[in-house]
Amino acid sequence: MTKSTDHQMPELDFNTPALKRHRKIRALKDRMASMGIAVGGNSVILAVLLICFYLLYEVMPLFSGATIEQQASYAVPAEEKGDSLYLSAEEQSEVGMRVTNLGNIVFFSIADGHVISTVDNLRADVKVTAFAVESDTSRLMAFGYEDGKALIVKHDYRISYPDDKRKITPVVEYPYGEEPIDVADFAINKMSLRDGSDSLTMVAIGDGKSAITKVSKDVNFITEEVELSEQRQSLPFVNEVESVLISGNQRYLYVATRSGQLSEFDLRDFDDIELKDNISLLKDDAKLVSMTYLLGQSSIMVADSSGRVSQWFNVRDNATNEEHLTFIRDVKQPVGLVNVAMEQRRKGFATLDERGIVAIYNATSTRQVVDEKLTDGTARLMSFSPRANGLLLEDGKGLHFFYVDNEHPEVSWSSIWGKVWYEGYQEPTFTWQSSAANNDFEPKYSLTPLAFGTLKAAFYAMLMAVPLAICGAIYTAYFMAPALRRKIKPVIELMEALPTVILGFLAGLFFAPFMEENLAATFSVLVVLPVGILLFAYLWSRLPTSISWLVPDGWQPLLLIPVIVLLVWLCLAVSPAIELSFFDGNIRGWITNDLGITFDQRNALVVGFAMGFAVIPTIFSITEDAIFSVPKSLTQGSLALGATYWQTMTRVVLPTASPGIFSAVMIGMGRAVGETMIVLMATGNTPIMDFNIFEGMRTLAANLAVEVPESAVGSSHYRVLFLAAFVLFIFTFVVNTIAETVRQHLRKKYGSL
Repeated sequence: MTKSTDHQMPELDFNTPALKRHRKIRALKDRMASMGIAVGGNSVILAVLLICFYLLYEVMPLFSGATIEQQASYAVPAEEKGDSLYLSAEEQSEVGMRVTNLGNIVFFSIADGHVISTVDNLRADVKVTAFAVESDTSRLMAFGYEDGKALIVKHDYRISYPDDKRKITPVVEYPYGEEPIDVADFAINKMSLRDGSDSLTMVAIGDGKSAITKVSKDVNFITEEVELSEQRQSLPFVNEVESVLISGNQRYLYVATRSGQLSEFDLRDFDDIELKDNISLLKDDAKLVSMTYLLGQSSIMVADSSGRVSQWFNVRDNATNEEHLTFIRDVKQPVGLVNVAMEQRRKGFATLDERGIVAIYNATSTRQVVDEKLTDGTARLMSFSPRANGLLLEDGKGLHFFYVDNEHPEVSWSSIWGKVWYEGYQEPTFTWQSSAANNDFEPKYSLTPLAFGTLKAAFYAMLMAVPLAICGAIYTAYFMAPALRRKIKPVIELMEALPTVILGFLAGLFFAPFMEENLAATFSVLVVLPVGILLFAYLWSRLPTSISWLVPDGWQPLLLIPVIVLLVWLCLAVSPAIELSFFDGNIRGWITNDLGITFDQRNALVVGFAMGFAVIPTIFSITEDAIFSVPKSLTQGSLALGATYWQTMTRVVLPTASPGIFSAVMIGMGRAVGETMIVLMATGNTPIMDFNIFEGMRTLAANLAVEVPESAVGSSHYRVLFLAAFVLFIFTFVVNTIAETVRQHLRKKYGSL
């Protein structure tokens, strides 16, 4: 009798203390991992937002308006010395000065108006009939008298520190002596002067007469004393003269009438002064209020009774090589003007109109930063302090001092992105030039050439990198033998670890001069190499199978190495013969002279090769991974249905991998846009707008690397550089946003494959 036994499996207990403890630990790890990932991701987003907000924090003051507030008000100091003709202040805005119609000079405290000192007219017995200021910065002035003589004076301020406290002592000097200079044989009604290192020029205009005096300065080589010699000439008389100006280089004389007719005289030949041009400065029936030079003595600012202030400067005509005074731009107040004051260290000015409203502008940006009513309409005189942070204004009630907070008037949206007609230029241009050797410099903060240079460098880099990287990735991932792929892919990815400063160094010091010397070979390689590779592939396909099968499938790329080396050597070898036969032995000269194309050694072609070399590993690696990650079932199914390898690649693999390929291209472009050292070292680093492949450029990133260490913290230059960084940030953000949007679209479209 057989006995059967049933073997039952023991029931598992999942609630043992050990398993419960394990589940709790695993749940804790999951929560910690989730929290860590969330914190890390949010921290990255927060960091990016903080960078964005910090850039905006530094940029926003550029576009904020100026403020003006009254600091002091008092009766006109030493009013008995005469009516004010001119107001001024020293550097610290502590001591003010007014010049009266009696030829007296009064120095006073700006804080409370008490008189510090007065300097009486040296010729009190002769009536002062004219007064002129050479410029606010030189502090040189001249009094014209009814006997035809002129006295030149200069006000200065000496600083001492008795008891460790600053003391400013105003003084008056007579640089040409206390004896007046004979300027004319008639009473002077209007006058102007211009002082230089070699000569002093003065113009006097009276009733029906006018004269010009030139005082030449010669240095005695023995005694090293300055010897003065005078020349005087009569001038063609102009009726109803309202304003007279001598150009900064003493080459031209401008005489303007009340109706706005300007007569321009050429002073280069002092013995034969001729009328050069007649210009109408004003529109309609407006009357001239003032005509004065902007900082630098290049631009003439013309104010009229209609409320308009126009800017004029000389522009050279290429056809005649002659300079002509040209209207540039203007600003306008709704009512007539009574006075205009110029800033001493910037291209700014203030207008005072009949309502007592003061408006402050910048001539370059035409930006109005202040427009406030400061007086009741009786004011007729005002002046900026040297730092433009103070404004003296005299009206019927007395003298007033206003504090002006106006840090960045030279920056406006139009000056950053639009064309601006700068002094000395023949037409409006996009220009970046943030500094110069002289104090009269007009800042040029156009970001347009920098943005253009950024896109230009990225374009040529991508033009080289994208075809090579994507085609290489396609072959490596799909056609190459696995053993060879395992060697090639790490080598290309290792290229990405090469510092870009090394690439820039090699491109600037080796490749750029090499390419210049072998231009014919460079362009020959671009043509011969693709044709030669295709020809070799065709010949290889025509070889007997007994020979072609000697090389295992997927290892054929190794055969191209000697072919490429041979073709490059051949191009270099025949380059001199090509250059001699077709370009008279000088291809660079042919490009410049015959084609009219400017050639710079460090140009966009060099950048394209160097930066393309740096971008290729990024695009290659991501593209290769995207193609290699396409499921094998898709490719095998396509091949099983009768498709060729090429059809499978173009119709199955590439569409499926397209999101990754597009991401690779966008990431590579982002890398090219933000590249710094290669562009800095491999181009001329000149901010020009020219798509010429033989010209250089300056990118936003390179500009930041060059100029941020040199900029003064808080200055307009400093904040404009932060604006450039913000623009670069926006470029990257836009590129990444487009990349993600297109990638998501492609994933939805081809995700079902």
